[in-house]
Amino acid sequence: MKDFSRELSFKTSRSSGAGGQNVNKVETAVTVLWLVAESEFFNDYQKELIQNKLKNRINAEGYMFLTVSESRTQLMNKNKSIEKIIDLVNKALIIPKKRVATKPSKGQKQKRLDTKKKISEKKDNRKFKF
Repeated sequence: MKDFSRELSFKTSRSSGAGGQNVNKVETAVTVLWLVAESEFFNDYQKELIQNKLKNRINAEGYMFLTVSESRTQLMNKNKSIEKIIDLVNKALIIPKKRVATKPSKGQKQKRLDTKKKISEKKDNRKFKF
């Protein structure tokens, strides 16, 4: 887990929603910006992974952005935004294991066929016979 919080820049804005008397005066929403291509913490392959997996969060200039307005204070929103962007990037860097295709064993095949035969016999017994 890499902490690249030194490369982040922040913008503040007014939060939407309820907030009481300060809602029209205080800028509590925090937008965190990070220029992915200029990062010193990641190699080119990791940067490419981040850009591919998080392309919906990266704008035309190459900035990844995330806005947080969950809390009523700017500091708490700033801390939460740092946590969220680090978590997003670390999850994007995880490469899932390739699935190894396997075949069912003889026992599994036989069990499946036996079950099918039992169900077929059960349904056959429901029929009206003369």
